[in-house]
Amino acid sequence: MLLFAFSKSLFYPNYRRYVNFIRNKRVLVTGGAGFIGSNLCENLLNHGNDVTCLDNFATGSEENIAEFRNHDKFTLIAGDIRDFDTCVQAVHGKDLVLHQAALGSVPRSIKDPLSTNEVNISGFLNMLITSRDAGIKRFVYAASSSTYGDSTSIPKIEEEIGKPLSPYAVTKLVNELYAHVFHLTYGLEVIGLRYFNVFGKRQSPEGAYAAVIPKFVEAYIKHESPIINGDGSYSRDFTYIDNVIQMNHLAATTTNKAAINQVFNTAVGQRTDLATLAEKIRDLLGEYDDHIKNVEIIYGPERQGDVPHSMASIEKAKELLGYQPSHTFEEGLIEAINWYWENLKQ
Repeated sequence: MLLFAFSKSLFYPNYRRYVNFIRNKRVLVTGGAGFIGSNLCENLLNHGNDVTCLDNFATGSEENIAEFRNHDKFTLIAGDIRDFDTCVQAVHGKDLVLHQAALGSVPRSIKDPLSTNEVNISGFLNMLITSRDAGIKRFVYAASSSTYGDSTSIPKIEEEIGKPLSPYAVTKLVNELYAHVFHLTYGLEVIGLRYFNVFGKRQSPEGAYAAVIPKFVEAYIKHESPIINGDGSYSRDFTYIDNVIQMNHLAATTTNKAAINQVFNTAVGQRTDLATLAEKIRDLLGEYDDHIKNVEIIYGPERQGDVPHSMASIEKAKELLGYQPSHTFEEGLIEAINWYWENLKQ
């Protein structure tokens, strides 16, 4: 049974009205074989762009790009942003960079801060330098809601951040500082997008650092109990992938000078606690498999470095970029569950 059979982004009137799509450009997507990067690559190809994907497959996968691997406008560079010469090759002849490559995950950064620093800071700096030298006009990069750190204010407003709570958060804050300096010093047009708990198709449940939604989905499909870190009261602004794609298009094409050298929350502005999340996923998957309706939810210890609550203000993105989310959390979750069921049930 299909709960929601079409992609809302194709039909949602506000989405069409607000988005000036990237078209007929030569675009580099770093981390293009990852979850977010591969969705960006696919969407960019659908809008007539020449797309180059740079990825070292540390967290991305060949499977994520298999559907368009042989597209005549798609080029794969298997390489690492920590290698300067590879970055030089990747930016050559490009009009635009969408920088998604990073080592994500707060727990991963706590376990291995050195690798997180090398990829997220040294690699980021390589991309800034080579983009500057190649004459790239616009550099859009994936920032993170982790930058808000120990700030307890809700909703999160871009100009009001706290102190970082993890090595990962430190690296993403440094990215914003470097981008700011490169704009002031070299004129590189930079825009950062602070992603809030993105989910959707191609997000893998595998590995120790998998995101919560695919992990919960996989557990339910196996008739296993999902494990919530803490008492379930921690909340997040879960953001469907189509909203992230929209924001990348808007940031890359905006002619509003006030939007340059800014960071924008990329979210829905809606908060969902983990207990409710687990219940909603169980209810939706239960429409496919009655056994799932009876799977128990287990609560475990809190995870080090986790921020208790996160919800974005999206007013700045609306005002300066014309952002209008195409999907609420519930709408995105329905589409995601359809995809997960078809792709994970085996």
